[in-house]
Amino acid sequence: MSLVVFLVLSILVLLLAFVFERGVAVVLENLIIGAGTALAFVALPVVLLSRRAYRRGIVTGTGTDAVSSYVRFAFLAVFVLLAAGLGYAFATATSLSYGSVTLEPTTAVGALPALVVSGVLLLVARAADTSTAETDREQLVARLARLVVAGLVAGALVELFVAEIGVPGVPFMPIAVAAVAAVSLVALVASYARDVPYPRVLPVTVLLWASVVAAVHVLATGDAVAVAGVGIVEGGTVNWPFLMNPSQGLGIQIGVMPAMFGTIWIVLGAVVFAVPLAVGAAVYLTEYAEDSLFTRGVDVATNGLWSTPSIVFGLFGLAFIVPRFGDSPSILASQLVLGFMLLPLVLITSREAMKSVPDEYRDASAALGVSKWRTIRSVVVPAAMPGVITGVILGVGRIAGETAPLLLVLNGPNFPGSAPGVLSSFDVGFGLQPPFIHVSNPALLERASALPYQLYAVITAGVGAEESFGWGTALVLLGVVLSFFAVSVASRRYFRRKLQQ
Repeated sequence: MSLVVFLVLSILVLLLAFVFERGVAVVLENLIIGAGTALAFVALPVVLLSRRAYRRGIVTGTGTDAVSSYVRFAFLAVFVLLAAGLGYAFATATSLSYGSVTLEPTTAVGALPALVVSGVLLLVARAADTSTAETDREQLVARLARLVVAGLVAGALVELFVAEIGVPGVPFMPIAVAAVAAVSLVALVASYARDVPYPRVLPVTVLLWASVVAAVHVLATGDAVAVAGVGIVEGGTVNWPFLMNPSQGLGIQIGVMPAMFGTIWIVLGAVVFAVPLAVGAAVYLTEYAEDSLFTRGVDVATNGLWSTPSIVFGLFGLAFIVPRFGDSPSILASQLVLGFMLLPLVLITSREAMKSVPDEYRDASAALGVSKWRTIRSVVVPAAMPGVITGVILGVGRIAGETAPLLLVLNGPNFPGSAPGVLSSFDVGFGLQPPFIHVSNPALLERASALPYQLYAVITAGVGAEESFGWGTALVLLGVVLSFFAVSVASRRYFRRKLQQ
């Protein structure tokens, strides 16, 4: 079994390495990144790998466990060396170049990278916090920390609101963030100096919250939070032409930004549409419906839908969905079509996961006088969430790379000049007739492009770009899919950890 797993993983690694080797040169062309932002991104895997290494040691078993342990430490060593190189750039104030990639010796961190890194580290810190406040003094410290975080978050929300209506930002927010960060650092040093285990994670959490709020403040107002060039700035620390620019065709300018955002919005819409329906149907079929001809018919239909070719879903969308939503190919039609493709697999895996929940859980909840719906909501569904997320992972891996349905229900330009403005196009209105609140988004009813669609146009049809551009597009598509996988795997590990507690 270990040999089979090793062979499968080897084929996957070879495939990724082949695409990476063909597309990395065009993807990284003319990339300029500040050393501060690069150090923030390098610090994230260093912290994660160091934490796992500290908990498990160098070798935690035999066979594949030992191999994975050594691989983990090898990656940790690589990222530590990268951090040392960034430190050299800081100390000598010199630019480092490798090929077409340039590392500028800037100490500032971009707001968006700071938000992403701080958010991930905050989730890691909260998951690692297993200590509890026992004494009255520790409980008071915990309440004060929660109050400070609530104040910072409230200030960030106020800034987002006033920035939306065109009012200048709140001037005291940078001072408040700096004060909270300084107090948190002092508390962290004091907890180590006095060897007090409980507050050790608490100031780290507050410090990360302060970093998140600072990044939101910079994004909302455009005002940097920095001292002597060290801090968080709005932008300019990363210039990645391939990811941040649209393509103008004929080799004038190459970029995948519109197609990349189109893929992200389509996959997110499909997940939001399909997962609640699939989980709700699985709850009904598993917990309420009896074994009958109806449930057997649902099983047959579900398995048949999952094995249906994707072009059939595209034809269904073109004939049934497109005429009812703007009578034109659009992002919304693509989201619905891919959602219907995702629905059967999530339903199948959700039903199996709920069936695998031991009946003792349900009996124990009923013995405590808990209603059936509350038992399903609080016991069955949380216990089945790892299986549900597994279905989402498998489904996203299929729909993110689909091309045939998009040719029919998306059908946008091969190289659009701008990304779909989904977030900026929401229009909320109030009326005197039900439902009283009217929400519309014209951007969802517009044509767009997506990475698989653009990849087909470049490599298969040979339209408007060289083959190297297609390999770069394929590499970005793999990166987007692996990013969805990473979020799903982290969610599954979170729910598994909650079940073990």
